[in-house]
Amino acid sequence: MEKINLKTEEEIKIMKEGGHILSNIKKEAKKILKEGTTAKEVDDLVTKLILNAKGRPSFQMVSNYHWATCINKNDGVVHGIPGKNIVFKKGDIVSVDLGIFYKGFHSDSAFSVQIGEDSEKHFLEIGKKTLNSAIKKAKIGKTIKDISESIENSLSKENLSPIRSLTGHGVGRALHEAPAIPCFVVRGLEKIKIEEGMVLAIEIMYTKGKGDITIDNDGWTIRTKDAKIAALFEESVAVTKNGPVILTN
Repeated sequence: MEKINLKTEEEIKIMKEGGHILSNIKKEAKKILKEGTTAKEVDDLVTKLILNAKGRPSFQMVSNYHWATCINKNDGVVHGIPGKNIVFKKGDIVSVDLGIFYKGFHSDSAFSVQIGEDSEKHFLEIGKKTLNSAIKKAKIGKTIKDISESIENSLSKENLSPIRSLTGHGVGRALHEAPAIPCFVVRGLEKIKIEEGMVLAIEIMYTKGKGDITIDNDGWTIRTKDAKIAALFEESVAVTKNGPVILTN
């Protein structure tokens, strides 16, 4: 089992500072998510705001990825390249994933919205509620299974499917650290105890379809194989003696 990097109170304090900056940047990004906006315009804004805050875009530190955000729409799940050819239309489900590297630590967060209408309001609310329920399981003495089981149960009650080939993860000095946090239960998760000092990027990746995925020719953009709509919600969460603390809000 890969070693989990526990953080000190001082390190979590730094991550909370970076996470708060990222939260404010999310709010600014949401403001320009309108009909006619391009994914590149969102990425340009996020890049500028991260740099203005004396941070560095986390995703640009990933090998061969050159953007500050991953932006997907409709059947897109994650890792979408934010190109100028992606123009948002009324009714689109748009997911924005972004991260900041600040004072030596990464913070990672994502959200999904619908452009110009609310026909999928219930679908998106389920994702938000599922994330909030999962975060409550990030307590000392629980296990990663408790988080994954909470996600799977919440989605299954609504006849929605988790994306099964992708997971949430630990976050800190590296963008992706142990442990992996699936959106469903797999064998062995009950062995990974949640400890004080863990920082977890808990991700809710889900779809109206079966949950199988395919990758575009760009080598990055991941979509649902059956072309059903998907959504993504994520927060970076610290495990403290007083319970889970969301760092990215």
